[in-house]
Amino acid sequence: MSQLSMPSGRATLISQTQVNDDEKSWHRAVLNDIESRLTDPSFPCIFSRNAFRKKILKLIFVENCQKDGIQHLRDGLKEYVELSMEWDGSLDTAYPLIVAFSPSAVDARSVDDYHAFGWKVLQKLHEIDPAPWPEEVGKDPDSGSWSMCFNGMPLFCNMSGPAHRARRSRNLGEHFILVINPRERFDVFAGNTPSGRKVRSNIRNRIARYDGIPHSLQLGSYGTDGLEWFQYGLMEENIERTDKCPFLFRGS
Repeated sequence: MSQLSMPSGRATLISQTQVNDDEKSWHRAVLNDIESRLTDPSFPCIFSRNAFRKKILKLIFVENCQKDGIQHLRDGLKEYVELSMEWDGSLDTAYPLIVAFSPSAVDARSVDDYHAFGWKVLQKLHEIDPAPWPEEVGKDPDSGSWSMCFNGMPLFCNMSGPAHRARRSRNLGEHFILVINPRERFDVFAGNTPSGRKVRSNIRNRIARYDGIPHSLQLGSYGTDGLEWFQYGLMEENIERTDKCPFLFRGS
């Protein structure tokens, strides 16, 4: 266990069932909000719903974005990556990670504000990454092979925040949340294969029904169409993107 634990003495990475006994009210509020979404049969992501039902979510609660808060997140994410390296390929052991930020940690009002905050967090994590960037992964976000990496593992990071109104599927309640999964799990279950394309199509049709608008133009398939970073934080509007990714590679 990391020595940089929260003041309560709890581990940095905790299980879904541990939150029930947590003394911090905002921690419980996060799980209540997630429960209200993931127990709704119409919620688009069938993998998240499965994980919640089986009580296999992993969580990190971040109290602030100062040095100690980011170190806490770093330690929890490192633990999560190490756990994920032992994955046996089963959906029932594909633990999604919920990184939730306290209300006092985030100064944001709009969707753009929340996304800017999310990229700031990812940049800070990159700058204290304990492992080299994987050689096979692009270093420039405008490269088709780019993905956020940490501790040697490519990751997919979904930014969800309370300012989303049109894209309800990217609103998991009153807190800003990063939903993180190892990149390889998307390749296994929803990659560029006939079965994977069918899964993606099903989920995107579900997104359109749940949100009440067509799915984002930025949703693509890793390495084949679209840029990965576009999909981390989705725009409310269905328009082409012309902005630049805030992420800057700092490694060697």
